[in-house]
Amino acid sequence: MSVLIVGATGTLGRQVTRRALDEGYEVRCLVRGFKKAAFLKEWGAELVRGDLCAPETLTPAFEGVTAVIDAATARPTDSLSIREVDWEGKVNLIQAAKAANVDRYIFFSILDSEKFPDVPLMEVKRCTELYLAESGLNYTVLKPAGFLQGLIGQYAIPVLENQAVWVMGETAPIAYMDTQDIAKFAVRALKVPETENRTFPVVGSRAWGPYEIIRLCERLSGKEAKVTRMPIGVLRASRRIIRFFQWGWNVSDRLAFAEVMATGKPLDASMDETYSVFGLDPQEMTTLEAYLKEYFDRILKKLKELDFEREKQKKKKRSPFKTPS
Repeated sequence: MSVLIVGATGTLGRQVTRRALDEGYEVRCLVRGFKKAAFLKEWGAELVRGDLCAPETLTPAFEGVTAVIDAATARPTDSLSIREVDWEGKVNLIQAAKAANVDRYIFFSILDSEKFPDVPLMEVKRCTELYLAESGLNYTVLKPAGFLQGLIGQYAIPVLENQAVWVMGETAPIAYMDTQDIAKFAVRALKVPETENRTFPVVGSRAWGPYEIIRLCERLSGKEAKVTRMPIGVLRASRRIIRFFQWGWNVSDRLAFAEVMATGKPLDASMDETYSVFGLDPQEMTTLEAYLKEYFDRILKKLKELDFEREKQKKKKRSPFKTPS
């Protein structure tokens, strides 16, 4: 089976690519530029140039492809908006997939997207789910809540570097999952007929609140966190101000996601049916505790090695003779 992966250079997409290659699939990656995606070619994937917002570039990418895994999304720093990439671009991609008669289409949405019509990214994801379901393609929708990888920059690094950890009001607990584990579900869906034309949550074993994560980081690092609370009103005001500038539209739309966090309601779901249908073992998934422990163990070991080398260099520079008094 030949698989076209879209968004392959992203945090999730690269793990999907790695997993598909490891399981023996012929992998083709749709990329806007070859330089940034060179590592994917080194892994063994075929690169094809294309742009979701330029539908004429998509047709060649689908030649000989039997399945699509769509992990693409607009980044806050992109020049294009969420609507242009995550809606118009996805419509182009789904239409191209239908024209190419692909057998399967795997799409990543967001958990509870249907509950937040006023949040641009959530509403766009919901609309894309509906469009895909009406397309006639054999689809599977996977709905993560958050990635473990995002916790490093948000919590772990600030704690290690004695910087502020920003926490917003009554932030909702989130059932984070490792992107490597999410990739397992995406690739497994390709060969499990029971996943066709269905939607599944793909979330961690439990939802974690920000202060729980901070306490865990403190325990694993041996350092005390500097916590700074940001009122939701400040974030809303910032979003309105940024919205005045075209360069800030994408950032503003991303900040709107804070409205989801401000509800205080956990982003979580039962995974019993998901594990049963996909035939995967929950015991083989990485927990948040294990993920952060591995990170801190590795970093702290490296820091000790650097300190040792510094002391070693200092001793070399010292004179072996005492200065006469």
